[in-house]
Amino acid sequence: MKLATLNDGTRDGKLVVVSKDLTRCCAAGYIAPTLQAALDDWARIAPELEVLARDVEHEVVPCERFHERQAHSPLPRAYQWADGSAYINHVELVRQARGAEVPESFYSDPLMYQGGSDGFLPPRADIPLRDTAWGCDMEGEVAVIVDDVPMGVSAEAAADHIKLVMLVNDVSLRGLIPGELAKGFGFFQSKPASAFSPVAVTPDELGEAWKDSLIHLPLMVDYNGEPFGRAEVGADATFNMAQLVAHAARTRSLCAGSIIGSGTISNKGADGGPGKPVSEGGLGYSCIAEIRMIETIAEGEPSTRFMAPGDTVKVEMRDKDNHSIFGSIEQKVVQA
Repeated sequence: MKLATLNDGTRDGKLVVVSKDLTRCCAAGYIAPTLQAALDDWARIAPELEVLARDVEHEVVPCERFHERQAHSPLPRAYQWADGSAYINHVELVRQARGAEVPESFYSDPLMYQGGSDGFLPPRADIPLRDTAWGCDMEGEVAVIVDDVPMGVSAEAAADHIKLVMLVNDVSLRGLIPGELAKGFGFFQSKPASAFSPVAVTPDELGEAWKDSLIHLPLMVDYNGEPFGRAEVGADATFNMAQLVAHAARTRSLCAGSIIGSGTISNKGADGGPGKPVSEGGLGYSCIAEIRMIETIAEGEPSTRFMAPGDTVKVEMRDKDNHSIFGSIEQKVVQA
């Protein structure tokens, strides 16, 4: 099942069921007016949405054309957005670039920060940037939406609480991060609004590509119209999404509609070292910071700049038949 939220001028938008090929949608307001309302009573509401989804596929209900540019993030705002770091390769590169070792605990205890969730960007909205010195970067990730998760849930049980999967561009302001971390109190100004894919899908919609609470497909990141990242989401993950959900729920329950992110998708190179750019036959990168780290390790300083007004980023995932699964996040950086 594929769900989306159309921007109808209200804060939380209008819930629609989307066809598998992303061409048609049908309003689901008579079942649940918003995606959050559906998640609040998922056990009862989901079967009704599944029936509507089948009717959409069989074209036995009135549908309208689905335009991704009219979609908001599936949850335009959420009760909680917590982003983890499932790919320790990314952390290893950060540490290596500044000559520091990765603490052993990072391999058994996930990193996670609490992001701003009071408002997300639509997937086709511009990224406003006031100052290029802030170091604007994209971060291509996978995220899951859960129902009510009890405190202390095991990773095995947490897998059953993952109800929807989507993509995210977790915008970061790299130039502000060091100063914030130096205060010892985490990210805030360095993490502006993120954008999620036009469509969120149930795990079963991914078929064999969803295994062990990970998607086993490449995440496609294009930067200024050129392939920048093709990282394999199912490879090199130190933690899966269920483990991240369990980590988030270790000391508190998670309410329905909470979003948990994977962190930047990052792969090692074929030789076990840093990955290579797509242009050199590698899988590339899901953020600019990673190639800058590799440049720093190899050359002593980075040569790739961060994003500036006019730059564009596209984040998408396609199935084995080359069909878009979630629709695409397509954003342009603009002067705020």
